[in-house]
Amino acid sequence: MPGRRMMRGPVRLAVLWVAVAVLAACVATPREAVTLRVLASSELADMAPLLADLRAETGVELVLDLQGTVDASSALTSGDYRYDLAWLSSDRYFQLGLRRSGYTGPNPLRTTTMLSSVAVGVTRATAQRLHGDGGSVSWADLADQAAAGELRFAMGDSRHTGDGLAALVGVATAAAGTGRALRLEDVTCDRVRGFLTGRQLTADTSPRLIDDFVAHRGELDALVTYESVLLSLNDSGRLAEPLEIIYPADGTVQSDYPLLLFDPAKRAAYDRVVEWLRSAPVQQRIMEQTWRRSIDPDVPRPARLQVAAGNALYFPDEPDVIDRLLANYDAVAARPSAHVIFLLDFSGSMRGRRAAMLRQAFADLAGAGDPAFVRFHQGERFTVIRFGGRVLEEREFTVGTSADLAVLDDLVATESYDSHTAVWSTVDHAYDLAATITAAEGHPPVSVVLITDGISNTGLTADDFLRSHPAADPTVPLFAIRLGDADTAELTRVATATGGRIIDADRDSLLAALKEIRGCS
Repeated sequence: MPGRRMMRGPVRLAVLWVAVAVLAACVATPREAVTLRVLASSELADMAPLLADLRAETGVELVLDLQGTVDASSALTSGDYRYDLAWLSSDRYFQLGLRRSGYTGPNPLRTTTMLSSVAVGVTRATAQRLHGDGGSVSWADLADQAAAGELRFAMGDSRHTGDGLAALVGVATAAAGTGRALRLEDVTCDRVRGFLTGRQLTADTSPRLIDDFVAHRGELDALVTYESVLLSLNDSGRLAEPLEIIYPADGTVQSDYPLLLFDPAKRAAYDRVVEWLRSAPVQQRIMEQTWRRSIDPDVPRPARLQVAAGNALYFPDEPDVIDRLLANYDAVAARPSAHVIFLLDFSGSMRGRRAAMLRQAFADLAGAGDPAFVRFHQGERFTVIRFGGRVLEEREFTVGTSADLAVLDDLVATESYDSHTAVWSTVDHAYDLAATITAAEGHPPVSVVLITDGISNTGLTADDFLRSHPAADPTVPLFAIRLGDADTAELTRVATATGGRIIDADRDSLLAALKEIRGCS
């Protein structure tokens, strides 16, 4: 062509070889090799194959120190992190810890890397029982089955593991039924007791929980942990039959596996890691190899991850809420539930509507109503005393079978009433019984619940009772549930002196009052 000269063959070849050499030199020059120390949640041990690829493709090696998420979060004290990064299932507990410590400095840089929610893996037979007519399953259903002794499960220790804490938050949030993040007033001692009755096995790390569950799988009905862990376990060949995964209809807590940067000097390496982890090909590999969900909605999901994981529940945003929740968890784990002595007023004024309220409340606690988080649970012991001008009937119960609860139903269904009301003589009798229970059963917590609509008109007075039971060191609280014309001032005075309190069930339902105080001592 005019004005242009074509390069001869040898020249063109030389130019081509120069270009190839330059390109090869660029490719062959590796990025600077960097090693980062990372405090990580224990279940991230399954990321090892991917981290080998990360090192090969970016030059960055992550050395993971694996701990339970709650333990890891507690170890991260502001200003003394001792790690370059943290990679936790969730950093919510860590952030609450910073607030509790009064830390006001900048938060570490965080980047979400993948997603997984707490779910419940159940055996085929358990799934058939829970689903019934094919409907959804809620935390309330699971708590009801556990309290009845029909659901035995493994769950991580909420004081150490992220999945255990997330499950506890999920159950307590669902039990509160407010639709918001838990507040202090939502966290009561009895909310999770029935559910935790079914927990037969626990561990302080996720891998240890899985190993123990496999070893005892014939003794258990379910496993509460992350969806990703359940799917991986099903793939492992360690189970005779795969677990069916249930996503509780009332919601679960989701983990987003944030990568946190503590050492600003390592920012460049951190950016390399984040860019690699969040790339579409790696997100695809994360799903295929660990069963955690991609943060990129455009990355195609495997069929088993196309199932909706359910509603996401809020994690509490106040440290005191988690403190109280874990304190209640500790109390449940460390000791049996309180032996409650119920004193039921069967004087004539209770006849009719109030007696019907009483029967319905006890029927609901026995599991006759909708599934409840605070129903009587397997192995729970309590005593019921009917009284009028004297003790009319007294019976101790240990929850074991429906037949046991049928006897309770017969006791409160009676139409036998008395013409007098000996409130304080009956309370005095209950405290003598409490002393006997304490001596015989090795000092379990004991509480007395009085339900009355009348004014005491025979036997001991309130002053007589207080003189015989000084309240210098109250160990058996009296919870007085007031109906009708019962003397508010007198009930309040005695209940307060024993370390208990009064609840007005004429303003609130009797069942709500019983739920609020049962087993709280």
